[in-house]
Formats: sequence, C-alpha cells, structure tokens
Amino acid sequence: MFDRLEDLIKKYEELQRQLISPETLADTAVFQRLMRRQAELAPIVEAYLEYKEKQRSIEEGLQMLESENDEEMREMIKEEINDAKKRILEIETGLKILLLPKDPNDDKNVFVEIRAGAGGDEAALFAAQLYRMYVHYAEMNRWKTELVSVNENGIGGMKEVVFMISGKGAYSKMKYESGVHRVQRVPETESGGRIHTSTATVAVMPEAEEVDIEIDPADCRIDVFRASGNGGQCVNTTDSAVRLTHIPTGIVISCQDEKSQLKNKDKAMKVLRSRLYDLELRKKQEEEAAQRRGQIGTGDRSEKIRTYNFPQGRVTDHRIKLTLYKIDSILNGELTELIDSLIAADQAEKLAGMEKQ
Repeated sequence: MFDRLEDLIKKYEELQRQLISPETLADTAVFQRLMRRQAELAPIVEAYLEYKEKQRSIEEGLQMLESENDEEMREMIKEEINDAKKRILEIETGLKILLLPKDPNDDKNVFVEIRAGAGGDEAALFAAQLYRMYVHYAEMNRWKTELVSVNENGIGGMKEVVFMISGKGAYSKMKYESGVHRVQRVPETESGGRIHTSTATVAVMPEAEEVDIEIDPADCRIDVFRASGNGGQCVNTTDSAVRLTHIPTGIVISCQDEKSQLKNKDKAMKVLRSRLYDLELRKKQEEEAAQRRGQIGTGDRSEKIRTYNFPQGRVTDHRIKLTLYKIDSILNGELTELIDSLIAADQAEKLAGMEKQ
C-alpha cells in the first residue's frame, strides 16, 4: 500500500507541474481533465502526508524520552506519542478506503424508476410517497430532479414513475436504493383497522452517455400519441407523447412530460440508453462471483431491502440490519444516516475482501 501511496504523491506533484505549464493553460479540456484528476488524488495525498508527519512526531517523541529526566515532561511526551499512534490507525483505515477501486459510475446522474408492486392502490400511494422522499433527498443534496414519465391512479398514487436526478455523486448514494421497499400500515380505506403490507420496486440506473451505449436506430420503433393528464394547452390536442420500443430487448419507454415530441423522444432515448447500460452492468456483476456476493451496493432488484412500519414508527434496512425509529423524517427525505451506514458497510465488505486476497 505504501509503495502505491509514494507513487501517487509523485503523480500528484507531476500534475501540479503540468497544471501551471503554458501548454496546459492554453488547452481548456486538458486543464479541466487534470484538475479533476488532481481533485481525486488530493484527499489521498493529504491523508498520507499527515500519516508521515505523525510518524515523524512519534520518532521525535521517542528520542526525547531517551534524554528527558523530568517525569512530568516525560508523561506529556508519552501522551503525545499515544495520540499520534491513535491518529495513525485512523489515517490507515481512511487510506485503505480511499484506495478502494472507485466505481466509474459514482459521479454520474441517475434515472430512478419506481413501480407499485403488491397491494393495489395502497402500493401506488406508497410509490408516490417514495418518489416524494427521493425528491426531498435530492433537494437536500442540491441535486436537480426532472420528471420523465408518470402513470397515476387518480387518487394520488403512482403506478409507475420515472425521473432523473442530476448532481455530482448522485449514483454513489442513490445506487443503494435499488430493490423492493415494503410498507406496513393501516390504509385509510381499511375500516377494520387491519395492517396491510404493500410493496414498491425501486430501480436506480446511472445515466449512460452515447459513448457507453450505442443504439442502432433500426432496432427502435417509435410511436407517437396524444398525452393525457396535466400538462397545459397542448395536452390532448397534439401527438406530442412518444412511445419508444427497443425491439431486441422488448424494453418500452413512454414519455409525455414535455410539450415537444422531439424533447419527449430525446428523454425516452436517454432512459433507454441507461436501461441498456444497466443491463450490461448487471450481467457483468453476475459473471463476477466475488462481486456478486457483496450486494450491498448493487442489490438484486427482487430482494426486499427495506421495511417502513408505520404502527411502530420504524424503518428497517434488512441488508445491514439497521432500524431507525424516525419514519416521518426519513419519508421527508432525511436519508443521510441510512445511506451513510450502507456506504460504510459496503466499504467494510470490500476492505475485508482485499485483506483475504
């Protein structure tokens, strides 16, 4: 690990030299690329430099102990040495995490699909609640959300909703939300006060660029139709809605949020590209047995990952066996504690895997 860290320091210093060279300053694209790389390396370099500084402090402290006779001063030196040793252990753990292979999709925007599962209208109401939860979470992270398509049930529920979240690191956090979400509560329509269990499925996909996935236009069938629901004067008057069918996979994307047929087609194509990219990612993960065993980060979509129990006011994430008694704040978008815990568990699994190798 330390040989690698020394190499990274050399690379970091070389990047700093390149960034101030006239050739780099004259090329905006190269300058931005080098700046991004420098920003990635900076936390690692800073942590390693602190590690080396703490090591020097310990060595100097041990030398001082050999020549120091004053007992009070010796105790102070020993305390400083112990503090430096504790900090070194913390830095080592942090460096191991920083050196873990980075998911190339972590900084990408995401498409989120929420579908009502078992439970009829109650499942659709829960799906709508999950949608609002993620919109609030995005706002807290200063990310932007954009609705792509929605199929409502007329009583405030959503049978299906697709939306985009744009912002740095969106996939790095939202990827932990893929899977089956279960709700346990007494529906408003239930006169007997019985608790019902309903489900909704969440799929989180990194936005794919054209360089990630190339789509042959001949493989796509595009149908246009009149949009329905809220959307202004153009609704029900022009054929602005688009249904895109990818013939090889049978994937169908409908988009009617925009008034322009061209914009709806563009949105539908972006969703299709991301779905196909997601299929490739999952195929690769299935082929890599070791990666498949650690499924905290990329859980099986058929796996029940979380339960929202209203009578007890709790939310339980089954992957890490974490229960929080703050259902109202979580459904209001305060997901940070949950997602940070999932990230920590995922990192711990990966670190354990590296140590076994």
